[in-house]
Amino acid sequence: MKDGTNATINPEGIQYYKNLTKALLAEGIKPMATLYHWDLPENLQVKYGGWPNDTLVGLFKEYARVCFRELPKVKIWLTFNEPYVVTWLGYGIGVFAPGVKDPGVSPYVAAHTIIKAHAEAYHLYQDEFNQDKSGKISITLNADWFEPLDRSNKADVEAAERAEQFMLGWYAHPIYVNGDYPEVMKKQMDKKLKINGKSRLPVFTDDEKKRINGTFDYFGLNHYTAFYTKHNDSGPSASGFDVDRDVLESRGKDWPRSGADWLYVVPWGFRNLLNWIKREYNDVDVYVTENGMSDRNDSSIAKEDDWRIFFYNGYINNMLKAIELDNVSVKGYAAWSLMDNFEWSRGYKERFGLFYVDFNDPQRKRVPKKSAAFYKMVVKDNGFPNPQMSSTSDPGMSGQKTTSASAALILFLLGILQINAY
Repeated sequence: MKDGTNATINPEGIQYYKNLTKALLAEGIKPMATLYHWDLPENLQVKYGGWPNDTLVGLFKEYARVCFRELPKVKIWLTFNEPYVVTWLGYGIGVFAPGVKDPGVSPYVAAHTIIKAHAEAYHLYQDEFNQDKSGKISITLNADWFEPLDRSNKADVEAAERAEQFMLGWYAHPIYVNGDYPEVMKKQMDKKLKINGKSRLPVFTDDEKKRINGTFDYFGLNHYTAFYTKHNDSGPSASGFDVDRDVLESRGKDWPRSGADWLYVVPWGFRNLLNWIKREYNDVDVYVTENGMSDRNDSSIAKEDDWRIFFYNGYINNMLKAIELDNVSVKGYAAWSLMDNFEWSRGYKERFGLFYVDFNDPQRKRVPKKSAAFYKMVVKDNGFPNPQMSSTSDPGMSGQKTTSASAALILFLLGILQINAY
């Protein structure tokens, strides 16, 4: 759909995804399709101004209808991937497309539209394409963990909660709680700069709240990193999502770095975040749809990626603790990413993949990194093998784990593959 409407449906594009779905199912892989992963048709940005325009709610619904109709064998859907990135990085600070720099207003208005568009796509799928209830549809939200810099300081504790609500609750609270934004977010915005006497945070009507509330079949989560937070009063004249929160962020001096300036390795934050989601959203089933780390190394170094093994070992271990010890209902986990790919504004220099891709080779030759072998072992064994047990010396001990059998529920990279339809 080159112009974002039914007038430019691309039959070749649809056939590609039909072929991909068929091939995945033939290999026993369940496709998880994402309707929108940040790439808005240019026509919709030029003609309507993009996501701040409410017209896109109906246009997105019709686009979703095409996808649901043409791909009936896809049974796990995501409406949007990381709307926080779209709204804040795209319409707030302008470092991602469409490059709009309007931190005080556009992110809130764009988010308002996206939440309503998600709800319409959800109801369309359930009402017209999922009568037998064999499919699932939800949204996937990215969230960092915000740790109070001083847990004995009430202001810092409140700042950490406020930061989580502004990032994750901004989208999750309307969908998973009551159809409306978090109370702490609404109260905070009431204290900040207003336009014509009104909060810059838009208001849902009662009918919209009813339409939005409960539009999920699971909780999609992308997680990578964490921050220390403390209270920082920016004053009533502050205008901009970042300063509206009254939060000052920092990083631990001993936290390992990655190839991305924003990604510090903090495995314990993952467990804390999963527990926060369990408490906040009524023990909802969680599918972790992205988790991984990047580097900027060349081929000779990149393939020996012990740092990535360290990352996955720590994060998966903390996820297992959340499941086994804290009874968090994690139902699926996917590493980001299967192979090196185009990382948006960072191009091909930043690599997240388990497989190295030679982007200078016209055939894009793919070579497994050391982390691919590690992750294959984790998936194969449905957990971490006991290093004191040899699966080759005693067949009776093959597959003995340090975790219980329920870990099998969460390791499914080779069982589910995300595909982005837009």
